[in-house]
Amino acid sequence: MKRRSLLKFTIAAAALPALTLRAEEGLARLARDAYIYTYPLVKNYLTLYQYALEPGGSEYKGPLNTLNSVARVYTPEDTAIVTPNSDTPYSFLVMDLRSEPLVVTLPAIEKGRYYSMQLVDLYTHNVDYLGTRLDGNEGGDFLIVGPSWQGETPEGVRRVVRMTTELGLGLIRTQLLAPSDIANVKRIQAGYSVRPLSVYSGTPPLDAPPKVSWPEISEQRMASEYWSLAAFLLQFAPPLPWEKELRESFGRLGLIPGAVWPPKGLAEVSAIREAGQEAQLELEAGALKLTTSVGLFGSPEDMKGKYQERALGAMGGIYGNSVEEALYPSYLFDATGRRLDTSKYRYAFRFNKNTLPPVGAFWSITMYDGVTRFLVNNPLKRYLINSSMLGDLKADQNGEIIIYMQHQSPGKEFESNWLPAPDGPMGVVMRLYLPKAEALDGRWMPPVIEVLP
Repeated sequence: MKRRSLLKFTIAAAALPALTLRAEEGLARLARDAYIYTYPLVKNYLTLYQYALEPGGSEYKGPLNTLNSVARVYTPEDTAIVTPNSDTPYSFLVMDLRSEPLVVTLPAIEKGRYYSMQLVDLYTHNVDYLGTRLDGNEGGDFLIVGPSWQGETPEGVRRVVRMTTELGLGLIRTQLLAPSDIANVKRIQAGYSVRPLSVYSGTPPLDAPPKVSWPEISEQRMASEYWSLAAFLLQFAPPLPWEKELRESFGRLGLIPGAVWPPKGLAEVSAIREAGQEAQLELEAGALKLTTSVGLFGSPEDMKGKYQERALGAMGGIYGNSVEEALYPSYLFDATGRRLDTSKYRYAFRFNKNTLPPVGAFWSITMYDGVTRFLVNNPLKRYLINSSMLGDLKADQNGEIIIYMQHQSPGKEFESNWLPAPDGPMGVVMRLYLPKAEALDGRWMPPVIEVLP
């Protein structure tokens, strides 16, 4: 607990034994750790709820355990997740694996197009991937099972993925090669499907899981009802093998999986809430300093013990890919450490043929509002510049391609190279899908953001 948090105890401190003060400090540290541990679960549930548990909501995609596609890229109207990708139309599967596994079918597609299904557990770990990188583009049937499933794998299943939590999210990204390519994306999306294992194998269905009263959630409720939401969600997220002792320690905070919080008799409610508020501020400050996705996203094994990194990833860009799948250099500050602000300055990236991002699939540069982290409305309805647009980008007299990031157009001659920015703080994320070795080992370095005169 920070010094100012202890001021209210100053008068009584002289009469309290040192052991009691140490206990109070220990409680604050534990509450801080529990907040950072559970933050990704609560942030994740905000999206899962909007996507599958809020019929009639603006972000609703469809019921649990159904696969739903959106045959368009993200726009500024999409606000369920921060820093959304606008390169690939998405398909969504919010999974409840308490009753039985699911069989996901991917169709075979042409070799030159990227597609993937990112399988995210409630903790926001990337448990596994289906698609181009690991399975090629031949498609097939894949069995997704819950943490306690012990059944047999039926014939015809290409691969089994065991999720670490009973709730999870499958995100399918289908590469859009050009605006005119959307009909092909729709055709591919029509080939995505999901079935309960019993339907796939022709066996009697298992008993339905107990009904759940899913609590409402919003950004406001995340703040006011945080600990109650965290306790509710922990029941769907068994402790990983190396964290059983940590999870047991949360009982001191009254944080019992599936139980009401605060429990009767918990005397430290105010101190726990205050420690959570300070942990939130700590994460917000850390998120502003992020410049790369490296270390923020990965499998449960990759993220073992990295609770703060996992929380920062959830806050700064939830559902980011593992680095083998995609790399995300990001920018909120210029080379001098000054916050990017297009109400005051103009910015640019500069490339030549040797410095373009090295990828096995595609790269993109996406503009965001620096405060909300959402896409930016602009007259061109252009939210990114990517590798499929290279043929339309103009080079200068030195053969360099300059990407202009500013609020006003750079002029008709170079408008093809303009990535429209907000009239105020901006953020930029570069995406490298299937980054090559030189992008991962440091031989290729992301470009420096320039301040133009």
